[in-house]
Amino acid sequence: MLRVSGVSSRSCRSCLESELRPAAQNASLSATALYRAWDRVGLSAIRPSGLVVTMILVGLGAGGCSFSRNDTSAFARTDDSDLTGSIARPARDAAPTETDLAFARNAASDVLSKGDKDSSQHWENPETGARGSVTPIAQSYAAEDGRRCRDFLASYVNGSTESWLQGAGCQRSRGRWEIHTLKPWRS
Repeated sequence: MLRVSGVSSRSCRSCLESELRPAAQNASLSATALYRAWDRVGLSAIRPSGLVVTMILVGLGAGGCSFSRNDTSAFARTDDSDLTGSIARPARDAAPTETDLAFARNAASDVLSKGDKDSSQHWENPETGARGSVTPIAQSYAAEDGRRCRDFLASYVNGSTESWLQGAGCQRSRGRWEIHTLKPWRS
């Protein structure tokens, strides 16, 4: 125990407590004051209005790079000479010509007259270069007029164009099949 002449130990203890209490309070106040801008102490010495002005100036400085462009468009321009050809343009759907459809109808009539379940008939038009095959897709059925009919699919290839045709044919009285519909296939 510390003895000071002329001071009792009780009064000395209260002296130390009274001196230590303000020091502890000042330490806790200074720790919270580091983050209070209005006291302008420590880490937050910039006032909120100063922070706003600083952020505006930084934004304008960074945005100035985009204002220095000379072109009028926000998007990059390409010249036709810059194309590489690595992306193929979609082919235009070329509709089958009447002569192509005539060859497909003849092949359909031939394959339907065979009557086989799993048969196919190839066709080709030497004038246009179009080609394909015809395949029956269902069993025959009775039409409203009593004739026997059957549906089929026909492929159509002309150059790089590929498509499908759907159709139906009915059997005539003499056994020959007549194709009454042949149109582009819609799934």
